[in-house]
Amino acid sequence: MKKTFVAALTVATIAGSLVTATPSAKAHDGVGAGIAAGLIGGAIVGGAIASSRPAYGGPVYVAEPGPPPPPCYWQRQRYWDGYGWVVRPVRVCY
Repeated sequence: MKKTFVAALTVATIAGSLVTATPSAKAHDGVGAGIAAGLIGGAIVGGAIASSRPAYGGPVYVAEPGPPPPPCYWQRQRYWDGYGWVVRPVRVCY
């Protein structure tokens, strides 16, 4: 709650400083300052959101690992490819 309040206060301060422009200023003079202030404000608000606690707030349950995979082994099998018998290694799992 404290971080959220600080972030909101910071954004309000930056927004207030951007509103108070001098009447003699030209339109292109404040563009760079406005972009820089927006980037800084976004970084502050983003940092406050990223460092806050998760919204769900409850315990996290993790599923237990399942049984180990079945044992497998390599076996040589032969097959007819249309021209002759070919032997190839095949992984067999049960």
